[in-house]
Amino acid sequence: MSRLFARFLKSESGATAIEYGLIAALISVALIAGASTLGDNLSATFTRVSTEMSTANQAHK
Repeated sequence: MSRLFARFLKSESGATAIEYGLIAALISVALIAGASTLGDNLSATFTRVSTEMSTANQAHK
C-alpha cells in the first residue's frame, strides 16, 4: 500500500491534467467576458443607428 501511495505522489500526470483544465476554464471566462462586452457595444450601436434612422425618417415627412 505504501508503494502505491508513493507512486501516486510521484505521478505528475494528474496535476498536469488539472493545470490544463484550469487554463481552459480561465480562457473560457475571458472569452465569455469579451463576448458579453462586445454584445453590449453592438447593441448600443444598433440602437443608436436605429434612433438616427427614425429621426432622419421623421425629418423627411
